[in-house]
Amino acid sequence: MSEPRTLLRMVQDAAAKSDAKRLIFVHSDDSQIVEEKRSHADLLAAGARIAAAMKQEGMGAGDRFAIILRNHPEFVEAMVGSEIAGTVFVPIDPRMRGDKLAYMLRFSGAKGAIVSADVLPNVEALLPDLPELRWIWVIHAGESDPRALHRILASVDPVVELVPQPLDAPMQLLFTSGTTGDPKAIQSPYARFSGVASLGAVIGLRPDDIVYTGLSLTHANAQLISLGNAIAHDLEIVISRQFTKSRLWEILSRYGCTTFNLLGGMATAIFSEPPGPFDRAHKVRFVLSAGMPESMWHDFARRFGVEIFEFFGAAEGGLTLNPPGAGPVGSIGKPPPGSVCEILGMDDSILGPGQQGEICFRGEDGSVAPIHYLDNPEASAAKTRGGWFRTGDVGYKDAEGWLYFCHRDGQSIRRNGDFIDPRVIETALSEMEGVSDVYVYGAATRQNTPGEKEVVAAIVPKGKVEAAALIGRCAERLGSASTPSVIQIVDEIPKTASEKPQERYLIAMLGTPDAQLFDRRGPTRLELKERTTP
Repeated sequence: MSEPRTLLRMVQDAAAKSDAKRLIFVHSDDSQIVEEKRSHADLLAAGARIAAAMKQEGMGAGDRFAIILRNHPEFVEAMVGSEIAGTVFVPIDPRMRGDKLAYMLRFSGAKGAIVSADVLPNVEALLPDLPELRWIWVIHAGESDPRALHRILASVDPVVELVPQPLDAPMQLLFTSGTTGDPKAIQSPYARFSGVASLGAVIGLRPDDIVYTGLSLTHANAQLISLGNAIAHDLEIVISRQFTKSRLWEILSRYGCTTFNLLGGMATAIFSEPPGPFDRAHKVRFVLSAGMPESMWHDFARRFGVEIFEFFGAAEGGLTLNPPGAGPVGSIGKPPPGSVCEILGMDDSILGPGQQGEICFRGEDGSVAPIHYLDNPEASAAKTRGGWFRTGDVGYKDAEGWLYFCHRDGQSIRRNGDFIDPRVIETALSEMEGVSDVYVYGAATRQNTPGEKEVVAAIVPKGKVEAAALIGRCAERLGSASTPSVIQIVDEIPKTASEKPQERYLIAMLGTPDAQLFDRRGPTRLELKERTTP
């Protein structure tokens, strides 16, 4: 493993080797794919100007600012500029708005924000309640707008001395996904970025690989695994402005990409697309997947001609790997050398094969790296209680020590005494005509006994779809035990920056007057036991 380096040092080292445009940012413009390219030298030049502009705004060491952008080149330039200036950036999903956005800006103490023109109105609406937010820079703003980033950067002289920060210095405040409540803010140091970006060969990368990501750079996966490893190992990387399932294989084919990452329900969404001319017209060797449904594993690999490299990890730490052909289908792997993963019971005892418990990590020497959540010492201490990093996820091991993920603690679906695997239902529905996207979850209703839930399949239709008939098809294919109770028709499935479906929003939608709900007999309603609001 190479010597630990910060982002700035990685970019400087890469720029010294080559002036090639190694970063390609792409987005769809009507029927065209538009691209913007950056070399590592370009990142340094832009970062030096951003750092100078930061100082002009009075930003000092440790001061925080938000980056509320999709995957524009300016996102990465702002990351580099932040290190040069010694500030701390706060990446925020650009789809965030209202109270949730206000919470993130206020809680983080952001003194400024870099936003895109489409995000600007969402931030401006909150300004009366955000007195600490002193400045806003806007990309793609009008020529006369004094907040336009290109105008601001043209007005300053770039910082000349580019000095990397210490590895233990704070790099960013990385919010957790917040799928069940207000997100926590992880105080993430440069050492964390360095450690993940150094994985390289451990996650299957080769010197000639071309990496792709469509995940948001506001999330650790795209930012640390994809971008970090591409820069650290001087690989070409293609970055979509946002995830596109309809043009994914076209982009991969056009740029000769050899690997990309999948998270959450992305595999199901991609698999639900009709067969296309680019399904096999690409050079992708393997998909680095976190959450490939076991029921879809072989079918996905066979249809698209790729191998599945399954892994598991959290933004705060912990890692398991199941390289192609190494472990059983469905397993999320084993920890890499130097790390120990165990399944702990309620009393912190280490459980045996087949027993479900919390997935926990620590070093082989018994150490556990501290976790620091901003202004939340209780949660910080609880995360590493008893000398274990506690993921909050439930899983088990087989007799050979291969790890399997079951569900997030408290989010399993129990119905009529049986535990239902929603991923099996999602796989079946994704293959049915008329289904564009699907997410299966549990909702507690007044008719359920304590601890049990109805199985709800949220469906984004593609053209005309007979919702009630989908339940019958599931029963024919999967049996009555693995059949959704209700089909929920939605325009889109709300998701986090890491493409994780946000269950609580879907549950809230169940109780609205315009909810489109269907059971076997046709339109229906649900009486929720507990009303959940965003």
